[in-house]
Amino acid sequence: MSVHAGSHGDAGNGGTVTPIYPSSAYDYEGRDVTLYPRYFNTPNQKAAGEKIAALEQGEEGIMFASGMGAILTAIFAMMKQGDHAVFQSDLYGGTFDAIAKEFPRYGMTYTLVDGSNPSAFEKAIRKETKVFYIETPSNPTLKITDIRAVADVAKKHKIITIIDNTFASPVNQNPIALGIDIVTHSGTKYIGGHSDLSCGAVVTSKALAPAIWNSAIHFGAMLDPNTSWLVERSLKTIVLRVRQQNENALAIARYLKSDDRIGAVYYPGLEDHPDHAIAKAQMPGGFGGMLSFEVKGGADAFLSKIKLIKRAISLGGVESTMTSPMKTSHARMTAAERAAIGVSDNLVRFSVGIEDAADLINDIIQAL
Repeated sequence: MSVHAGSHGDAGNGGTVTPIYPSSAYDYEGRDVTLYPRYFNTPNQKAAGEKIAALEQGEEGIMFASGMGAILTAIFAMMKQGDHAVFQSDLYGGTFDAIAKEFPRYGMTYTLVDGSNPSAFEKAIRKETKVFYIETPSNPTLKITDIRAVADVAKKHKIITIIDNTFASPVNQNPIALGIDIVTHSGTKYIGGHSDLSCGAVVTSKALAPAIWNSAIHFGAMLDPNTSWLVERSLKTIVLRVRQQNENALAIARYLKSDDRIGAVYYPGLEDHPDHAIAKAQMPGGFGGMLSFEVKGGADAFLSKIKLIKRAISLGGVESTMTSPMKTSHARMTAAERAAIGVSDNLVRFSVGIEDAADLINDIIQAL
């Protein structure tokens, strides 16, 4: 699927690679639908969307200019003024900041619950609850939410479920197969995979796609043809990249557990992770390339010494990167809000790349 889905080649010339279609103006006569970039339906947009939908085992894929564009469009398409949503408390800082600031402006409300406890979602339901939103593994402490259990609660109460599947990637985890209605991605990460593009994605059913598509047209966060083409190209190698990242991350997590200069290590592939059994069941492809850990001597001092690993804010690329969540992904949260979800000043988030694992471990050792 990663190689062939959506990649129909160049029928006009027999090429194996999809051409780039940069046109922003198309003839409208004789077509069932009008092609226009802001309608998310031009050839390169459709090719990338078809490929990510196949990888996620969904029916429709829509590409966006950013992960937040995808996430907020999906949420707002399913809600209206007066509606309520339940979010797990362990969220990417950008998502938390967005709902905290935007929901009140649109007359919508939300409740934060412990994502590790599916019954907490049921207890938080109100008559106006329309959406459950989860993120697993969570950013940055890699907590695991039982996807099927949350989806079952939602279906019982006719509530729409949305998941941020960025950290897992479609290689390791397919939430639609576990009962989730809408899957979102910050495609800037594993979907792009080379730290050179920005995009987002939504994958869902044919029944829910029109509502998301209509909101997307209004919000206008569409992906341009050139970046869509890069996404299609990048997805052809996602399985190879992620498998290597999975292997490297597990080896590094095991090393970190053995070094007494390191405090807590958060990685669902470790047998002592509190949710290892759930992760193993719902992540059959692997436990991912993301991990985080506490540095006893201080995160800033450690991060100033790394050499091979890059100090950078994003993740999911073929090159390894580290960051301080307190200064980057969760900087807009207060110290108290960060502390409540386990994001300390000494926490380092590590996006493991495809380099030789021994080289990465040696870089960590010299930095320590």
